[in-house]
Amino acid sequence: MAFGRSSRKKTPVEPVTLKILVAGGFGVGKTTLVGAVSEIRPLRTEEVLTEAGRPVDDLHGVEAKTTTTVAMDFGRITLREDLVLYLFGTPGQDRFWFLWDELAQGALGAVVLADTRRLEDSFAAIDYFERRGIPFTVAVNCFEGARRYPVETVRAALDLDPEVELVLCDARDRESVKSVLVAVVEHALVLADRAHASAAT
Repeated sequence: MAFGRSSRKKTPVEPVTLKILVAGGFGVGKTTLVGAVSEIRPLRTEEVLTEAGRPVDDLHGVEAKTTTTVAMDFGRITLREDLVLYLFGTPGQDRFWFLWDELAQGALGAVVLADTRRLEDSFAAIDYFERRGIPFTVAVNCFEGARRYPVETVRAALDLDPEVELVLCDARDRESVKSVLVAVVEHALVLADRAHASAAT
């Protein structure tokens, strides 16, 4: 008995899963970014900011912020049928930095989310990934009311290496965030291919 193409069962594709970190300063929009793009209900570990935390939590520029991530945010997005990203949002305050090493294990790459009103808050995350050789892309979160700067001006202010990509984004917008994640994956894979090629020679 002959079977046409339409009668053949399509073999299900086993997707590749990749781990991406979302890092940056306190109140820069990491929780918003993960929530905007995740296809599952994001896991969040937010707690209400209290008076007791004021001496250690710098609210300059984010005075309206009432909650903070104390462990991580977690979300998932399917970029293609064969590619799924697991997103891990890191806590922004210095007192939770001990969690970063655990979260960074097995990560393909990272997004460093930046706010042009507080660019200095991005330096710690950039230094962290540079020291550990984890590929990262800087995404400038374009907050309403914040002054817009040319990409090259922001790049110079952050003193980024030439191969580090810098993009503009809206952490509230799903398509904008997807573009950032695609940039991270592509950047990390290019660096991995380059490393393999160097090792082979």
